[in-house]
Amino acid sequence: MTKTPTLKMPAPLRPEVTRAEEWQELRSVFPIYLALAKQLEIAVPFPPEKRNLPEKPSAELFKQVQTLLDSLDHRVLVHQLRHLLQMTTLNASEASLRSLIQRHLRKPSKTNIDRDKIDFLMVQYFALCAPAKIYHKQIELDDVAVVMEPVFGEVDSTPLDWCQPLEKVIITLRTFRSVRDMLKTNFIAEGRKVKEAAGEMFYDPCAMLAFIRFNFLLRRTLIELMHADLISIRTGLEQLDTSGVSVLDCKRFGLSASEPISKIRALTDEWRQPFQKDYTERTVSEAFEKLLNLRTDVEEALERMAAKQQAAAPPAPPAPPAALPKASKPTKAAPPSSATKTPAKPAPVAAKPEPPAESDPALELDTCLEQIWEQLIATPPTRGRSMTTVKIGRARILMSSWEVTAFVNEDGPAAEDLRRAVVARALVSAATEAAKATGNATGLDRALSVGRAEVSRLQERVDVAKQAKDTEAAVNLGISTKRLLSALDEAEKL
Repeated sequence: MTKTPTLKMPAPLRPEVTRAEEWQELRSVFPIYLALAKQLEIAVPFPPEKRNLPEKPSAELFKQVQTLLDSLDHRVLVHQLRHLLQMTTLNASEASLRSLIQRHLRKPSKTNIDRDKIDFLMVQYFALCAPAKIYHKQIELDDVAVVMEPVFGEVDSTPLDWCQPLEKVIITLRTFRSVRDMLKTNFIAEGRKVKEAAGEMFYDPCAMLAFIRFNFLLRRTLIELMHADLISIRTGLEQLDTSGVSVLDCKRFGLSASEPISKIRALTDEWRQPFQKDYTERTVSEAFEKLLNLRTDVEEALERMAAKQQAAAPPAPPAPPAALPKASKPTKAAPPSSATKTPAKPAPVAAKPEPPAESDPALELDTCLEQIWEQLIATPPTRGRSMTTVKIGRARILMSSWEVTAFVNEDGPAAEDLRRAVVARALVSAATEAAKATGNATGLDRALSVGRAEVSRLQERVDVAKQAKDTEAAVNLGISTKRLLSALDEAEKL
C-alpha cells in the first residue's frame, strides 16, 4: 500500500486558538461533516436530537465531536468534499468555509490530501466572497488578498518567483477560443506540477494567493470555453432541425448512428461542467473531449446537409448585380421557432440608427434590441466563431457567443439580463460615435443615463447569480457588464 506523503510543518496562520474558539469552529463546520457522513453512509454517534450542538459543551461532548471530525478528515477524499459543497447550499456559508479552511491549516502535520482540500476550499471561499466586479476583470494578487483577508489576515501579495509558471499558464488562458485549444495544453498538470514541487512552501500565504488566483481563472476560462462550444452545438442543431434533419450520427460522441435531434438538444441543455466528481486532468479532459466529439458530429452533419442541398439545387440563372441588404435593414422573415422569446415588437417603420433627440428612451431600447435581433437572425454566426459583430448607427458592437445565444436561442432571466446589457452597450456606443461625428451630445447624455442605470441593475444580477451558485451566469453577466462599463468610460471622455 502506498503511503500518503506527509508535510510536517507548523501552520503559519492563527496556530493558537482558545478552547472556546475551537468549539465555535467545530460548531460551524459540524453541519458539513454530518452531510459528508450521510453522503458516505458513515454512522454518526449522535442521535438526531443531539446534533444541534450547544454553545457551551461538556468535556465529553467536546471530545466526541472532535474525534468524529478527525476521523472523517482521514476518510473523506477531495472529490467527495467537492461534490458535497458544489451540489448543496452548505457552500453558501462564509463562516463555515472559513472555519473549515482554518481547521485544516492548523493541522501540525498535513498530507497531500489535506493540501488538496485546502487548495479546493480556498477557491470556493474566494468564489463565494468576491464582489461582483471581480467576476469580470483580470484578477490580480491584490484582489485575492482583499477577499481572503478574513481567512489569512493581511498578506504581502508580492509575486513569488517560483510561482511564475502559474502566471505563464494564466497568460496562455487568455488566448483560447475553444475547449479544443485548451486541451492541447497540460493546463491542469502544469498547476499540479507547481503545487507538488512547492512542498511545505505551498502554505506560504502569498503562494496560496497565487494558487487561488490560478484556480479561479482556470475554472472561469473552462466555463466560458465550454459555453462557447455548447452554443456552437445548439446553433448547429437548430440549423439541422430547421432544414428537416431529424436524426444525428453520434457515434463519435459515444451514442448510436441515428439519435433524435430532440434528444441531443436536451442533452446539451443539461450539460454540466465536470467539476463534481474526481477532478483530475484525466477526468476533466475526458469530459471535454466528449463535448468536442459531439461538436464534431454536429459540424459533420451540417457539412453533409450543405453538400446535399447544393447537389439538389438546380443551376441558378445569371442574376443582375444587386447589393446585399444592409445589416440594419429590418428583415421580413418571421423569427424561427427556436429563437428566443425576445420582448421586441415588429416596428411599423424602419428603425433609425440614430433616434431623434425627442424620442422616448424606452422606444430606443426596443428599437435597438430589434435591430440587433434582426441582424443576428438574417446572418447566423459562422461556425467556429466565438465573436459576432452587429452595427447600430455608426457603431460596430462585438458580441460574445453567449450574448448571441441570449438573443436567438435562449429565454429566461439570465438571457434577458444579457440582452439588456448588450442593448445598453449598443446605445452608448452608437451615441458616442454620433457625438464624435456631429458634435451634438444630447443623445449621448440620454444614453449615458440609461447605461449607468443598467450597470447598477446588472451588478445586482451578478450577485444574485453568485448566491444561486450559478457560476456560468455570473461569469457571463460579469463580462457583459464590464463591456458596458468600458463603453461608458469611452463615452465619458468626450
